[in-house]
Amino acid sequence: MFQYRGVNNGASPMKNIDDKRNKKTDSLTLFGAVSLGTAVMIGAGIFAITGQAASLAGPYFPLAFLGAAIVVAFSAYTYVKLSNAYPSSGGIAMFLKEQYGLGAITGIFSMFMYVSMVINQSLVSRTFGSYLLQILPLEPMSFWVPALGVTLLAIAFAINVASNKVIQSTEGILAGLKVGGLLIFAIAGIWFMSAAKVLNETNETNFSFSIEGFLAAVALSVLAYKGFTTITNSGGEIENPHRDVGRAIIISLGICFVTYMLISLAVAGNLDLKEIIEAQDYALAEAARPAFGDFGIWFTVIIAIIATASGVIASVFATSRMLAMLTRMKEVPHKHFGLPGNLRTHTMIYTIVFAMTLTIFFDLRRIASLGAIFYLIMDIAIHWGLLSRMKDKIKFNRYIVWTAIVLDVVVLSAFLWVKAQSDMLVIYTSVIGIVLIVVGEVLFMRSHTDSDGNMHMEMDE
Repeated sequence: MFQYRGVNNGASPMKNIDDKRNKKTDSLTLFGAVSLGTAVMIGAGIFAITGQAASLAGPYFPLAFLGAAIVVAFSAYTYVKLSNAYPSSGGIAMFLKEQYGLGAITGIFSMFMYVSMVINQSLVSRTFGSYLLQILPLEPMSFWVPALGVTLLAIAFAINVASNKVIQSTEGILAGLKVGGLLIFAIAGIWFMSAAKVLNETNETNFSFSIEGFLAAVALSVLAYKGFTTITNSGGEIENPHRDVGRAIIISLGICFVTYMLISLAVAGNLDLKEIIEAQDYALAEAARPAFGDFGIWFTVIIAIIATASGVIASVFATSRMLAMLTRMKEVPHKHFGLPGNLRTHTMIYTIVFAMTLTIFFDLRRIASLGAIFYLIMDIAIHWGLLSRMKDKIKFNRYIVWTAIVLDVVVLSAFLWVKAQSDMLVIYTSVIGIVLIVVGEVLFMRSHTDSDGNMHMEMDE
């Protein structure tokens, strides 16, 4: 159904469609690429996911972050192999094009990734609002959380319409402040933590542990690491992409894993499980209260603001470039609507408007759930494409790739099972979103398919 015969259907090597002038004078260094990756991961991960993971895995939520790190480590193998072979500002869209050729399949799974990235921006934006309101006496929260999130998205747009150098400088500073601040929080939190709390001896929630609940927490915690894909979407703008994209992915994941484990232990050691779940939208701020009082809350909120702001800035940078690549590949339609600027400016505007809409209408828990579902489906498609279609083009270990697929399927299945029992709206919304993307892509492909079945997919410069 989704395979088409026609012009440029993945048979020829990808030509470079990035702006060569910008590539020479406005490129990202290895440090800049690592800053982008850690900015998205830490921005979305530990602040937005900790409380939700605790509600699913109970006192074992630090182990959920460890389990997610294992899942993502196997996944990262595929992305490193593909990034070394096909570095491009299209990142995942380009990987899918090389695997499945131009057509509906590439468009569908690329849009799954695009949607998951925009969902991530919405998730981080609402987290920004939730933490900021811990020090700002604004009511009602139901209005101010999305309002502050929308404001952050507008600021991120303003920064992104500048140059890569502005983004790199901004992200470098913010990443340093964020990681340094979180490490201070973690070390202090571990110093004052209570072993009884870590071992759940003071738990009053009557939490019932289940394997499917723990695996669902692992699936959700994968969102805390998925920001490494931001690096692949910036491959065409990195100075030495064949060497540095893979390095940036590995370094970013390593930094985030250490940070997450220290932070999760600090939270578990300073709050009862009941307290973590009750404050799940701002768990880190609440965890600073027992040892440091109001000062700890202010310090944590400031770090959260830095982390979420840098995460949104980095995500908008990568997401808009991915959508621009899909537009050039004629995988998605594009309308200028009389807007000023170039294609990337237009895709950035569409991305920001989409993220603002999600920020206004969905809460943190449902946003995170939708992001996990769309991302894991796309991730499985990436691994299968490498395994089934690239074995003659890229040298890789098929057992590692098979392991990545199995892990994704297991955690996704457990997550869907848990959500089907507790929140069917997430399932319904996911199904509707998937159907809309699939039908939309198929219809759009027909719009430039001739009577002989040939698709006219010539790349736009």
